[in-house]
Amino acid sequence: MKKKSFHVATEREIRKGLTTDVYFDRTVRVLKGTRSSKRVTAEFTVKSLPAGYTWGIATGLEECLALLEGVDVDVAAVPEGTVIRPREPVLTISGDYVDFARLETPLLGMLCQASGVATKAARLRIAAGDRSLMSFGARRMHPAVSPMIERNAYVGGCDGVATLKAAELLGIEPSGTIPHALVILSGGIDEALLGFDRFIDKKVKRVALVDTFGDEKFEALSACATLGKRLYAVRLDTPGSRRGSMRDIVKEVRWEMDLRGYSGVRILVSGGLDEVGIMELRDLVDGFGVGTSLSSARVLDFAMDIVEVEDKPIAKRGKASGGKRLLRCSKCHEDCVVPAVGRVRKRCRCGGRLEDITVRYMKKGKILRRTDSAAKIRKRVLAATEWLAL
Repeated sequence: MKKKSFHVATEREIRKGLTTDVYFDRTVRVLKGTRSSKRVTAEFTVKSLPAGYTWGIATGLEECLALLEGVDVDVAAVPEGTVIRPREPVLTISGDYVDFARLETPLLGMLCQASGVATKAARLRIAAGDRSLMSFGARRMHPAVSPMIERNAYVGGCDGVATLKAAELLGIEPSGTIPHALVILSGGIDEALLGFDRFIDKKVKRVALVDTFGDEKFEALSACATLGKRLYAVRLDTPGSRRGSMRDIVKEVRWEMDLRGYSGVRILVSGGLDEVGIMELRDLVDGFGVGTSLSSARVLDFAMDIVEVEDKPIAKRGKASGGKRLLRCSKCHEDCVVPAVGRVRKRCRCGGRLEDITVRYMKKGKILRRTDSAAKIRKRVLAATEWLAL
């Protein structure tokens, strides 16, 4: 009997097109049999955004280019971390259709989920303002994709990630506190903190989880007394069944710590948070840990559509034919989609300069330009959150 394995595809299987929808595989077989394949231009656009969203953040390009490297195609795209809106060309592939047809499904998957997580992170970043924001969602996703999700949470605006592999790939230190398990097995919060303080590198911030056995106020005060100035923060992860008003709990903990001279100890909150929950606590809390709402973020609904065949404009109904360019105003950030060929206006209606934000990344399967580092992508997103609104 064959040994059971994890239910994930290998890189080799993805490159071979084994994760594609079967109708693409059958289409390739028909086109090859009839010798009907032609050179096409295909665009990836967001059909629509999740309810209540007016913008998204495009990510996933690095993996798309890795998948297409060596395939005889040309690729242009907006840089990762770019703000996008429906019906705008985010990625364009030109080449013989049969050469990349089987890759449409994985390419869409890479763009849809990565962009969905980055978009959610950017929304959480806006909600959190200048408060710290940590990605704690690894336990809510399949471990095979957790580095991808944590990467996009980070570039979307989170300050840190929890898992070792994701932090390694990003070149940052992983972030975390202590689990309930350590408190339980140690016999209480004081013993857990003393053990942590003894054996964990002093560079790691001491953060006490203060809701394992007792009231948050009393466990917080006990933690403060145990570590004194070495305690960086307390984290409240109060279960929903005991929560009541989280705002009142936080206010009470803050009051009692301040009253006893622990005003320098920060308060972090986690557990079922989204944009609304964060905004309700932002004026009281120093930082947030977000898990489920990041790992289960709504995907951005990308589609790939042929818009040219043998350099002639053609598309299915409901789609605009012909290759396109995406222009953005440097002043008001308004977008303008124009034909890929021909003269275009250089000024926006507001008087700002229109800039072509599409970049050529690949020529005949060879990388022309590498994608930006995670740090640079994150910087681009953070700059955009200064003018974006929820």
